[in-house]
Amino acid sequence: MQHFDVLIVGGGMAGATAAVTIKKQQPDSRIAVIEAFEPKTAHHPSFDDRSLALAEQSVSYLRALGLFDPNWDFAESITQVHVSDRGHFGKATITHDEFAVDALGYVVEVNPYGAYLHQQLSKLDIALYCPAKIAKLTQQQAQVEVLLDSGESLSGKLLVVADGAQSPTRSKLNIGFDSVAYTQGALIANVQISDKHQGQAFERFTEHGPMALLPMSNNRYSLVWCMPEQALASLRECEESEFLARLQAAFGYRAGMFERVGRRTSYPLVLGRVEQLVHHRCVLIGNAAHAIHPIAGQGFNLGLRDIQALAEQLQQTDRQQWGSHGFTQGYKIARESDIQRVMTLTDALVRLFSNDSRMLALGRSCGLLSMSLFSQLKAPLARQLMGRTL
Repeated sequence: MQHFDVLIVGGGMAGATAAVTIKKQQPDSRIAVIEAFEPKTAHHPSFDDRSLALAEQSVSYLRALGLFDPNWDFAESITQVHVSDRGHFGKATITHDEFAVDALGYVVEVNPYGAYLHQQLSKLDIALYCPAKIAKLTQQQAQVEVLLDSGESLSGKLLVVADGAQSPTRSKLNIGFDSVAYTQGALIANVQISDKHQGQAFERFTEHGPMALLPMSNNRYSLVWCMPEQALASLRECEESEFLARLQAAFGYRAGMFERVGRRTSYPLVLGRVEQLVHHRCVLIGNAAHAIHPIAGQGFNLGLRDIQALAEQLQQTDRQQWGSHGFTQGYKIARESDIQRVMTLTDALVRLFSNDSRMLALGRSCGLLSMSLFSQLKAPLARQLMGRTL
């Protein structure tokens, strides 16, 4: 049986980032990553590459670890965010200059960034078991033991569960996931515009649900379009010209003319979190621990703060106590309030702007107008966008 200090289940964005972060801060630690799917070792650029938003706080943290470079060709800065309410007079613009930062955040393409992280796993001598799945999991008093489907056995002081929203490991631990489905689903696609986006991002609220455009490389935007689930199928499957026309009609011309759309996918939206953030010698991070609406692009950033708290807990704890009851409780205490805060704020934003009440619409418009007139009123929203918890 191979023994490690930390076993991480899931080698996607959260799991790989956690492994590299811990190893950089604890160079002599023994870490293993168990991933079910073979990653792409060589990246071939594609118009359809999916992306994620990194808040300013996340970027600062990753740069300090040497895990982010703003000059990467698959990273694009967000210098402005335009917030508007379709059909109403209120709107506001948040710029990086107002808050003395180089960018409010960055948009990175998942495939090349994931490939970069997997290169780091190899460079840092992190054991990678891939493709591999956990066939059996046993929690002992002093360690967690896992039997892989390959027949190999591993053990570790601490098991980090990072295998996504449908986490098989969470099920093996008998940890429930409390969720509430929204009446909306999200359509995801990359779109190309006629003019340069100049780092502008858009958050537009409509009577059917919010829309977001995040700037990407090569004059593309990453589109997240939320709408009632019954409307998703027709938009996902219609001809490109019809889709672009409907998108233009719904969004308007603030971002320019939409000229091309790539592969369209969709998924249901839920608000949820695990019944237990920790278990005996186990902690949960990322999408395995929580699910939030994509309205403010905070999903991965919330998971990254899980990783930050976990790494800090490891640094502050004697290695022999990693995974102990005191350790896992410390992680739980460190994360609960932030997770609850972000879930509450994003859910409130969704419900506020998805409401057709005239009084609420007037209140929204007045609020956005006030933000446009008084920069200090933008601060709470700007802090949320930048991932600053205080």
